[in-house]
Amino acid sequence: MTRSPFRRLVFGALRRLLYLWVRSETINQSSLSLNLDRSRPVFYVLQSPSLTELAVIDAECTKAGLPRPVLPVAVGEMIEPEAFFYLTPEPDWLGRQDKRGAPPALTRLVDALTLNPAEDAQIIPVSVFWGQSPDSESSPWKLLFADSWAVTGRLRRMLRILILGRKTRVQFSAPIHLRELIDLNKGHERTVRMAQRILRVHFRNLKTATIGPDLSHRRNLVKGLVKEPSVRQAILDEAERENISPEKAKAQALRYANEIASDYTYTAIRFFEVILSWFWNKIYDGVKIHDLEGVQNVAQGHEIVYVPCHRHIDYLLLSYLLFRNGLTPPHIAAGINLNMPLMGRLLRRGGAFFMRRTFKGNPLYTSVFNEYMHTLFTKGFPVEYFVEGGRSRTGRMLQPKTGMLAITVRSFLRSSRMPIVFVPVYIGYERVLEGRTYLGELRGASKKKESIFDIFKVIGALKKQKFGQVAVNFGEPIKLAEFLDGEQPGWRQQELAPLYRPEWLHATTNRLGEKVARHLNEAAAINPVNLVALVLLSTSKLALDDRAMARVLDLYLALLRRVPYSSHTTLPEGDGRALIEHVKSMDLLSEQSDALGKVLYLDEQNAVLMTYYRNNVLHIFALPALLASFFQSASRMTREQILRYTHALYPYLQSELFIRWSEDELEGVVDQWLEAFVEQGLLRFENDVYLRPAPSSRHFVLLTLLSRSIAQTLQRFYMAISLLLNSGQNTLSAEELEDLCTMMAQRLSILHGLNAPEFFDKSLFRHFIQTLLEEDVLRRDANGKLSYHELLGELAEGAAKRVLPAEIRLSIRQVALHRAEDAADDTPLSLEKPS
Repeated sequence: MTRSPFRRLVFGALRRLLYLWVRSETINQSSLSLNLDRSRPVFYVLQSPSLTELAVIDAECTKAGLPRPVLPVAVGEMIEPEAFFYLTPEPDWLGRQDKRGAPPALTRLVDALTLNPAEDAQIIPVSVFWGQSPDSESSPWKLLFADSWAVTGRLRRMLRILILGRKTRVQFSAPIHLRELIDLNKGHERTVRMAQRILRVHFRNLKTATIGPDLSHRRNLVKGLVKEPSVRQAILDEAERENISPEKAKAQALRYANEIASDYTYTAIRFFEVILSWFWNKIYDGVKIHDLEGVQNVAQGHEIVYVPCHRHIDYLLLSYLLFRNGLTPPHIAAGINLNMPLMGRLLRRGGAFFMRRTFKGNPLYTSVFNEYMHTLFTKGFPVEYFVEGGRSRTGRMLQPKTGMLAITVRSFLRSSRMPIVFVPVYIGYERVLEGRTYLGELRGASKKKESIFDIFKVIGALKKQKFGQVAVNFGEPIKLAEFLDGEQPGWRQQELAPLYRPEWLHATTNRLGEKVARHLNEAAAINPVNLVALVLLSTSKLALDDRAMARVLDLYLALLRRVPYSSHTTLPEGDGRALIEHVKSMDLLSEQSDALGKVLYLDEQNAVLMTYYRNNVLHIFALPALLASFFQSASRMTREQILRYTHALYPYLQSELFIRWSEDELEGVVDQWLEAFVEQGLLRFENDVYLRPAPSSRHFVLLTLLSRSIAQTLQRFYMAISLLLNSGQNTLSAEELEDLCTMMAQRLSILHGLNAPEFFDKSLFRHFIQTLLEEDVLRRDANGKLSYHELLGELAEGAAKRVLPAEIRLSIRQVALHRAEDAADDTPLSLEKPS
């Protein structure tokens, strides 16, 4: 094409004409820059002939400083007039296409490199996307113009440029080194075929990852669900159970399918992109993304299941970011409560599918929903759901709800042709819109029903508050096949129970949920609000001198850099002083000045609100805070003593907070933290003993503040054990103990002025009791009453003396004792049976 000046002139004129309208951008350019060897010849390969796409690629190469595809390039002694070729030839005017022949340029390259063993050529697959959308029936505009899997004719391509040309994205993939294929010594023809096959698979996987799999007509998809054997059987069972005709049962199944299924359309995706671009830039000061490259690398050839934490409007943010970065927005599991008039229809077109809060007592609905999920997984649609179930009202990671995980595992056991990868996504906010609503619900207010009018309240909030930044961190992916290999070796050869429900499914999905939660916490984004909340809520009066505050924040940052929680965890930029100024600018921190300086404090409203932001990162500080707490009552401890008490308490902290380290890793991590404490002057190490600083020293104050961040959690543990011991063996059931713990926590929070609503959160006590049962510390008798080891009291008291102040221990024991005495007074006298 560029062999003559005239053709070069024509191409240049076409490019200039095209860019009077077209606007293009390159996505994933960092991957290319890292892998490209600029000393070697570069060739670009397009999937099919398109002069307009070549013009777009040429423009993007010019902008990026890359070799242009329309210029000659030398390979050894051979000069190729153009540095590009098409993988498949152009169809004729009747639409016929011959894919059997090899591109002549590729054949010449293989010949040239075979004759020159020292030479290499880099082949870069390039894709141009005119909008990003799977082929769905819902929007006629989309069917006519959007990128799809259908063969694209000249007229349709021209109209597509006119409709979608201002939203054009170019993706350069990592280069393929042709020398590596030639060195396999397979011969000329086989080498050419190998290169073609690699490129064909690459383009197919990239297109699937970027615009989504080839969608069927939604009505056909819905109708197809009721034809599946499992659903047909469920329809017959429903007809027999409800004494109705099979036709009526089938009609009900179709209604369920229409209620569930999404109606994914490009129009809605573009609408959300425009609205959310305004929203995130208006409310928040930008979005920081970390480790997205890992998702882009794993997206091709895998079924992606995004599993974000659930704190806010996370589903909208994640879809927006994926679309903006060249990945297909997922189909999102949404509660049926969000299927509101107008809004529900819009969410459904943005990829939401709706599910009821419970499937109990409705086997037909269960069967239709399971089949719909299986269709999504087997066709390669990316999916998103929240393992926590609902949004966290406390800021902590909630206990995983394993229903969707079980559905995913069962679908994979049924058909494992498409490998499934879970991608944890941690979304951290410096301020959430619903913060005060969450805390009101935790204190007993009923959960507010979603309403379309909430959007006006959000807009009203824009004028009143500053919301800071949002961080989105992608965690380490979890490959389901590898997880099952570790949990259930030989699962591929096992005879599976009917409907793919093996006996090990429940226990395995529970462990999978825990692993997902830990990977989510590994990807935590620590922000200034988290750290300021952690510090001030550890003080007795929720106040601190501003210079002391800056020192504590600098200490915490130094510790986290010395012992990183995870490679996926991110820290805020700046020093302690900068963090303070940032939080003050958000009106979350109050200040009072006098002749001696400034005092920073939390007012009554923010004191409660800040517990939410502290809890976001409590898991990161739990282990160092536990180590610090050992030295509140002991001035010296050996490593062996520290490890003994750590091993005793760590399983309960890990279970509640989803801390990442296993028991086997614990000793090494404890040693790292102790070394960091010594480096920062929080401890001294002399004669094989760790010594705390003098109680009057600044370093002891810092050590005390760190220990207090975990104090309330340890108090709850001690509370439950005290109530159990004072009640006696086989007296309380787990549910009764849970209720007593909640009442006792509420009372103590009043007596000690604790502004932490989660302190008396019943679910935390429930989980602690369950962990005691799992650790075999407690046992249930035939009547469901709890028994415990005779040494439990001695062990609990010994640990409590190490980590809790005497005043708190005494207060807890007194309340527990008074409760036991009251219970004894209320016990009716027993009468002897007459002889």
